[in-house]
Amino acid sequence: MPLKVGDIAPEFELPAVIGEDRTTFRLADHRGKKNVVLAFYPLDWTSTCTNHIPTYQSALEQLAKLDAQVAAVSVDTLPSHIAWQQKSIGMMGFPILSDAYPHGAVAEQYGLLRKGDPIPGISERAVFVIDKSGKVAFAQVYQLNDVPDIDDVIEALDTLK
Repeated sequence: MPLKVGDIAPEFELPAVIGEDRTTFRLADHRGKKNVVLAFYPLDWTSTCTNHIPTYQSALEQLAKLDAQVAAVSVDTLPSHIAWQQKSIGMMGFPILSDAYPHGAVAEQYGLLRKGDPIPGISERAVFVIDKSGKVAFAQVYQLNDVPDIDDVIEALDTLK
């Protein structure tokens, strides 16, 4: 079952890229400092994900003014994330995390790893806003083919000011 508003967000550490630069993303690094917008998406290279993830880049300045750090997560590898940016969506100015090994472990912690048809082994499409104290302030799971509305995230962050 996916996390819901009021739950404590599980801590995690994953390899990530910001554009082509490799880094590590630790949720704990943001505790007490920034709200975190955690966007889970099924797979690089799919049409819906290609529309979904760049919406955060378009709103990055606005999200930063709301004291938020964006991080996107999929079960794809770092080389896939880099190639996807280079060939399809452009370079993102926020971390794209790889939940590839152990496969889907963070998606599993957040209640999002798909185990059955269709397409087992990917994460659900979901967005969480995690406040500075580590609590889930916004949680929404979407249909795989739906692009989340960035305005819902902005509204959730506004309530945390």
